[in-house]
Amino acid sequence: MTKRTLLVCALALIAGCFAMTQPLHADDVTTVRVLAAGSLRTAIGEIAAAFATATKLKVETGFGPSGVLRERIDKGEAADVFASADMGNPLALHRAGKAGPVVLFARNRLCALARPGLSLTAATFLPTLLDPNIKLGTSTPKADPLGDYTWAMFAKADGIRPGSRATLEAKAQKLIGGPPLTSPPPAGIDAFAWYVSEGHADVFIEYCSAGAGFKKDLPGATVTNVPADLAMGADYGLTVLPTKNANAATFAMFVLSPDGQAILEKEGFEAPLLSPQSR
Repeated sequence: MTKRTLLVCALALIAGCFAMTQPLHADDVTTVRVLAAGSLRTAIGEIAAAFATATKLKVETGFGPSGVLRERIDKGEAADVFASADMGNPLALHRAGKAGPVVLFARNRLCALARPGLSLTAATFLPTLLDPNIKLGTSTPKADPLGDYTWAMFAKADGIRPGSRATLEAKAQKLIGGPPLTSPPPAGIDAFAWYVSEGHADVFIEYCSAGAGFKKDLPGATVTNVPADLAMGADYGLTVLPTKNANAATFAMFVLSPDGQAILEKEGFEAPLLSPQSR
């Protein structure tokens, strides 16, 4: 998708924002409720803080797997803005008349987060994942786009080494995105660093944007890009939900603004709407 197309989509989102919202009076509630993918927790948190400083409006955030959030919205949970780790979930709401136009506002990639002492290269990547002695942590397909992207990577692996897909799907420990398989990580520590340090996984397939926090909380750990022949990109979609809160449109536009896009880039995302002059 070209930058021109993205800008057209952004304008469609902005127009849709105002179609989905109604103006507020000065004495109305000025809190914007945002539901966002878990991988956006830090970035959306920073964007919300910057937005609050700039506008004096409040932002209430909720995070979780995008598929689960979409189901909650579909069942009637109140929210103003939905920021998903894929395009499919917000588009499904849009097609059902439960959300406005959807714009691609960020991109991500898959990386392998590995325990200290485990070195991955392009040549050793797939053999290491297939090694029966290596514990492989993943998210949960269908509930979480990260799981869907990971399973698509497994399918690519089958074309390189037949039988890889079945082996990887069978050994994958779905540690996030679905019903918990372990006790939850304690507050204040990177979840992926905790899963690896506790021995639940030797390698975790995660978004590359999670790499900095992982290495910070687990010294000696490594973050490796998924090799080109297995690589998967992640397109993130933003939409405004039917709401009487006109400030929802203001928040959505802030996410698309140079300030919002710069925060996303700082947190390890690709910011498709950020011009070279803004960097």
